[in-house]
Amino acid sequence: MKLTYILLSLSLGFIAVPAQATTVSDKALQVDKIAEGLGIPWGMAVLPDNTMLVTQRQGKLTLIDLHSANQTDISGVPAMKAEGQGGFLDIALSPDFADSGWIYFTYSKDVDGQGATTLARAKLNDNTLIDWQDLLITESRTTKGQHYGSRIAFDDQGHLFFSIGDRGERHAAQDLQRHNGKILRLNLDGSIPQDNPFIGHDDALPEIWSYGHRNPQGLFYNLQTQQLWGMEHGPRGGDEINLIQAGKNYGWPEASHGKEYYAPVSIGQGKTVDGMENPIQVYVPSIAPSGLLQYQGEAFPQWQGDLFSGAMALQHLNHIKLDNNTVSEENRYLNSLRQRIRNVIESPEGWLYIAADNGIIYRIQPAENQ
Repeated sequence: MKLTYILLSLSLGFIAVPAQATTVSDKALQVDKIAEGLGIPWGMAVLPDNTMLVTQRQGKLTLIDLHSANQTDISGVPAMKAEGQGGFLDIALSPDFADSGWIYFTYSKDVDGQGATTLARAKLNDNTLIDWQDLLITESRTTKGQHYGSRIAFDDQGHLFFSIGDRGERHAAQDLQRHNGKILRLNLDGSIPQDNPFIGHDDALPEIWSYGHRNPQGLFYNLQTQQLWGMEHGPRGGDEINLIQAGKNYGWPEASHGKEYYAPVSIGQGKTVDGMENPIQVYVPSIAPSGLLQYQGEAFPQWQGDLFSGAMALQHLNHIKLDNNTVSEENRYLNSLRQRIRNVIESPEGWLYIAADNGIIYRIQPAENQ
């Protein structure tokens, strides 16, 4: 049964209304365990030599040989504030990695006892990180341990995007003088692009690309369509998929489809607020999404252009089929694994790699009998 996706056309825009999803059999998928015994694997990046770097939230970086499954711990990782939801977060190869060797990271940095989501880069040399550079220690510090974000994405014009959660301070997501609850845009060297939407605004930080986010742990830039997609945790209900645009306000905490944790009480002014962007998809109940990609490969041609995310609370691989940027269908795979899926990436072959919170990495290919 296909997900019915209802769009109500109102004067303030379109409202996404959640509906039932379909749990899909995994018989068309070949699911292989390629690594285990990791900590909580957070970010994954496939290197040109068919190895994979995996960040683990406790502050560890591991290199996995995708042929032999051998694991090598990487040295040179700096100290991190690995407490609560913080620690070593995302990893992504620079678009010019073959020439520059730069690898980008996000992590929670201890600054005077407070945690700040931080963007850094380094190079890998003989299983050691060298030339570590903190590019931006964000203005998001709190003593709280939740909602660091954070994912990394690149466009093809020399820019990097990365996401930051509200850090447990809801209204900071609407404060343009703080980085909490924002998606930021920088040049690859960490400098600020002069066409960012808040350049020249005295009351806004110039790195900000979009704001009003709760805890975005999915981010993907489609080079073909030049579109940036984001996925974020709602509160009790109300996880969101958003099409991210420069300077836009995505509502949190004034607009939310979720409820308070202490009671079935709506948050903010309601599901929609005039002047704030509405999601293209909401999840009620929450699936607890982490990781996001828009499939581009050839291994699963029927999935091209579709969105995939991990689901931690509802323990599946979430699949959203799009039709002109609206949701036409939602499917849920890998329920049989009963794993909190933390991340999903696509390999050069068009295969999927997923990371589970119990320290296992799986590879997903088409089943041989299909």
